[in-house]
Amino acid sequence: MVLDLHLVLLVLAAAVIHAIWNALIKASGDHFVTLMIIIGTGSLLAALALPMLSLPPRAAWPYLAAAFFLHQGYYLFMLLSYRVGDLNQVYPVARGIAPLVVAGLAAVMAGEVPNGGGVVGIVAVSLGIAGLAFSGGRPRGRALAPLAMAAATGVCLGTFTVIDGIGVRLSVSSWDFIAWLLFINGLPMITVALVWHRDRLRVYASGSWKRAFGGGVLSAIGFAILLYALGRGGMAHVAALRETSVLFAALIGSMTLHEPLGVRRTVAAAVIASGLVLLQLSGRF
Repeated sequence: MVLDLHLVLLVLAAAVIHAIWNALIKASGDHFVTLMIIIGTGSLLAALALPMLSLPPRAAWPYLAAAFFLHQGYYLFMLLSYRVGDLNQVYPVARGIAPLVVAGLAAVMAGEVPNGGGVVGIVAVSLGIAGLAFSGGRPRGRALAPLAMAAATGVCLGTFTVIDGIGVRLSVSSWDFIAWLLFINGLPMITVALVWHRDRLRVYASGSWKRAFGGGVLSAIGFAILLYALGRGGMAHVAALRETSVLFAALIGSMTLHEPLGVRRTVAAAVIASGLVLLQLSGRF
């Protein structure tokens, strides 16, 4: 399914937003508290919107509940992978696995079966993203543990992408599902931070809360854009396009954190771009 141009532009904007707030996490001294403030900000913004919205229809409730638990698993495995591994490696692995998971589940659960060109495009995007992860060479020994965590992160990410998409489509208004999911997603992390990590939160908030709050606003906007697109376009296409956040993250890292791109990363970026072009053209033949 070819995405309309406005959806392509919206999802690319969401990818840039995702890269920015993940770069904020990377640059922070406390990954958990930064992520808590970012996710918690989304809950706060959603809470302000809920009085103007309705509950999603009952048909969407199971998907709302499933999405909630899958998002919590995603946050957990993401934090664990960040704790034991290099963000530049585990993040691309997770994002590279997700489009493949989405393509498989969307075919089974939503009847969205990509054609041959679409399949090649999705695989090319995933391989290019994985190429960014392994640009420093093949991992060995202890380096394999973070990759296992990243793989679990990617499975959760791909699965909740499909669940989110179906839930949005079952809702009379996309914004009802989006706002309720944003609201409940941050509640567990906020509770953990306030009950067990108040001192860390206080220390962090005294100096860096503005950047994390700004990242939270961006994250909420990017999340809303993604779910809006999932309700209107092919989920595998949206997911592959969204994971270009890895490419934008690499560019941001190169420009602001002085991380070299190198030949391998440049080739991986070209593979990602080629896969996206093939994806967009695949529905036209």
